[in-house]
Formats: sequence, structure tokens, C-alpha cells
Amino acid sequence: MRLRLSWIVLFLLLPIVCSRALYASAYNGHPKLVVVIVIDQFRGDYLERYRDQFGEGGFRLFLDHGAYFTNCNYDYANTRTAPGHATLFTGAYSNGHGIVDNEWWDPQKRRMVTSVDDDDTKNVGAAEEKTSASPHNLQADTLGDELKLATQGKSRVFAVSLKDRAAVIPGGFAANGAYWIEPNSGKWITSTYYRSELPKWVADFNASNRTEKYWNREWKDPEGHTLRDTAHRVGKNGAQAGFYEVVGSTPFANDYELEFAKELMVYERMGTGSATDLLAVSLSANDILGHQVGPDTPEMRSMALALDRQLADFFLFLGHQVGLANVWIALSADHGVSSLPDAVKKLHIPAANLGADKVEAQMNGAIAAKLFSGSKTFVHLSYPLAWLDENAFAAVHIKERDAEDLVGKLMEQSGLRAYYTKSQLAAGEAPRTVMGQQFLNSYSPVGSWFVMGVPAPYTVGSARGTDHGTPYQYDTHVPLGFYGLPFQTGTYRTHAEPVDMVATLASLLGINAPTHAVGRVLTEALALPRSSQNAESKGQP
Repeated sequence: MRLRLSWIVLFLLLPIVCSRALYASAYNGHPKLVVVIVIDQFRGDYLERYRDQFGEGGFRLFLDHGAYFTNCNYDYANTRTAPGHATLFTGAYSNGHGIVDNEWWDPQKRRMVTSVDDDDTKNVGAAEEKTSASPHNLQADTLGDELKLATQGKSRVFAVSLKDRAAVIPGGFAANGAYWIEPNSGKWITSTYYRSELPKWVADFNASNRTEKYWNREWKDPEGHTLRDTAHRVGKNGAQAGFYEVVGSTPFANDYELEFAKELMVYERMGTGSATDLLAVSLSANDILGHQVGPDTPEMRSMALALDRQLADFFLFLGHQVGLANVWIALSADHGVSSLPDAVKKLHIPAANLGADKVEAQMNGAIAAKLFSGSKTFVHLSYPLAWLDENAFAAVHIKERDAEDLVGKLMEQSGLRAYYTKSQLAAGEAPRTVMGQQFLNSYSPVGSWFVMGVPAPYTVGSARGTDHGTPYQYDTHVPLGFYGLPFQTGTYRTHAEPVDMVATLASLLGINAPTHAVGRVLTEALALPRSSQNAESKGQP
């Protein structure tokens, strides 16, 4: 009730503090702050599914008081976390920003590497000084980079997530900082790419053992039923499970991340400078849970309703800290997810858990037998994408196009409907169809040779649970919402894509869009300047 009353007071005050014209410029600090909320694995239909159960000030900030696009889809096939975050913040697809997957085979290092791995960096704040992360694999700059360029570095740009890739990529090259957690302890860390030691406020946050209050708790649904708990337990590998594995799949993980984001706001004085600042917050818990239980379960409903309350509290904090009249907020997701195959099959719709490890072993065995080679490691399957060890194929004198075709045919034999090779996509060889364009947009020159498979709908690579990574709408459909003075309140059913987010924000801020941006400015959702509104009301052209 207190939260609802606070929101009512805040909205009553908005007309008083909104006397500034709708024209804005990042150069003079209008708005003071842009906040981009990315919810990992938050399907586009969730906002409608739970709309009548949401309270004040969370998702309803976009649904009732902002511009909300219901028909927003990624126009590519590789719907994964790293490409999704890169697309949202560069305004480009993989053929522009270069991030094709969460990880890929590096032919020089002869191993799989993640999208943000950087051997020239080390972790900062972690117990072990391991190789850390940077945005060096990005081939395009980001909204934050353009904001820093436009203001000669005066704008401050920060990014936060439980996952390294979901913090590093949104921050871009010029970020003042990107923070993620060490999976076991839950402590916040960063990389030497950004700084040599943690700021005092982050070190103090970690030293205060904020994680302790999230252990040994019961997560209950709105009706009071216990869904799961965060008691210490043995993990998948037989060792003690860490914070990410246990707490990460509950709403407590979002509480923890938003608690950190609030402290960042305060100690880094976000929204108080002479130029517009940018804060990117990527909430990971939805994805960690979603892989386990799927999108249609009581757990996912409770996660969405808990997040609604958590966002309402965070937005209220923004209102008190900066003033909502001085903040623009954007909301989206990096991808959707398939329903659980077992649930789909109950409705007599074909579906399957493929078991990608078994398929990978069968493919490597078949290739070795065909090529009369003792080597068993030709392919690393990141279903439905296969990474080829080009050195292994070169050793038996197989060229790229032939190797990729061989792997593609084996993928079809394992149940995939079709395939696209790296060689084909590099040459633009794809049907001029909607799906053909999705795969062309998924191309990247980064990494080794690869083959992108086209799975049957609701066929996922994992042996249990569910997954994403396909061109189907359950994976591509995500929410897109805006809140702030420039946006005309309403529900918009026009075509929109995640690449449109930064194009729209950059245009409103008066800065250049990122280097490879291909999105459009969503003019239908923009409020008219006051002079134009007055002219329209008087019937003037």
C-alpha cells in the first residue's frame, strides 16, 4: 500500500516538474539519466499474460504511462544472451556487431572461448586472479560509446549484471565501469580493462557480506506456497553449489543486483553531471530459472510478479534520487525461450529434447570414420550451431566449404530441417525469405568455421529443461517499452525490432547512432513538441 501511495504522489507531481520542453540534448544533460533494463529470457508475451496481476509502478510504468510495443522481434536466428545484448546496445545484428554466440571455437587457441574472454585482462575483486573480460570482440560501438564521444567523456556509463557478457557488452568500449558477480561467492567483480582495483564503495559492499541475507530463505509465490529455497547444497559438479547456482534462479538474485545498482547510482553520482549518463542493468535470474522450468510454470509467473514489485521499488528510487522527469527508461529482453518440450507434446504438438552432447559425439564419430582419421574432435556443438575445428579438417586436407557441408548434412541426419554454412552466409547465399534474412543477419566473421542448423520448432538441444537460440517467434519475440517525457503514452502494434531502441534514444539525445546501427526511429511513439501540439489543437497544418 505504501508503494502504491508513493507512486500516486509521484505521478501527481510530474506535471509540476515537467515544464521543460520535450526537446532534449545529451550535451546539456537533458535528460540527466537514461536507464536501460534488459531482462534475460523475458518473452514478449509475458507482459500481456500477467498484465492484470501487475501492481503500480513496475511494468505498468511502460504499459499505462509509457510507450509499449507489442510486436517487437529480433530479425536474426542466433537468439542467445551475448548476441542479444550486443544487438540491443549497438542497434545492429551479428553481421554488424560480430557477436554470433555466447562462445565459439578459437582456431588459434584451439579451444572454446566466450564472447568477452580477453587474455590481456585479469579479474579485479575475485579471490583468484583469472583471465577476465573486455568488449574487444565487438566490431561496432554502442550507445554508451557514442554518448561518451558526443560529450567528450563527460557522460558516465555503467553496466551491471550477474553475467560478465551481459555487463561488458552493454557497457561498450568506453564504459566507466562494468560489474558482474563471481559465481561462487556472489561478490561483485570487474576487469583490469576498466580499472586496477575495485572502487572503495564496491569493496565495502562486498566486505559487508550482503549475500548472506539471501541464503537459507524460502521463495514463496503470491499465495504463500513455497516454490524453492536457497539452502546450501551440493551442486551439479559434486562440489558445494555457489551463489549463482542456488540464489541465481530465485527473485532474491534480482533483489541483490538492484541493491547493488542503487549503491552504484549513489556513489558514482549518476544523473548529477552536466551531461546525460547511461546505466544498463541486465537481470539474469529469469534466464537461470527459465532454462530449468520453462515459461509456462508457477515459478515463472511468480518470478515475473516479484520482478514487477522489484522494478517498482527501483523506479521509485530513481524518482527520489534523480527525479522521473529527468530520467528516460527503456525495457527489453535479449531473447525469449521455447516452452518445455514435454509440455508441448501433451498438446499433441511435435517437440523434443535432443541431447546435444550425444549428437555431438555421434557427429564426431561419423566424421572420423568417413575421413579415416583417429581424431574424434572435429565439431563442438552449441545447438543448433556447430563450431568446426578447422585445424582438424585441414590435417585431413578438407577445405572449409566441404567441411561445412559435411557437418551440415550430418546435422540434417540428426533431425535438423536445414542448415546454413559460414561460407554460404559470407557470400550472401540464402533464400530471399524471412528466415533466409534472419540467417544472413546472424553471420559473423569471428571464430572458426561454423554451420547454423534450422531445428524443428520446440526441439531444443538440452537433454532436459528448455532453451532458446532459434529463429522462431517464441525466441525472437521480446518486449520493448519506453518511459519518459519524449514518449507518447500508448500501446503500439506497429512492427518494431530491438535494433530500434538505440536508434530512437540516439535521435532523441541529439547524438549519432552507433556505427553499425540499422534500426529506425520509432516516431509513432514520440510526443509532439508543445508548439506542434498547440498548432494541431487549433487546426493549423
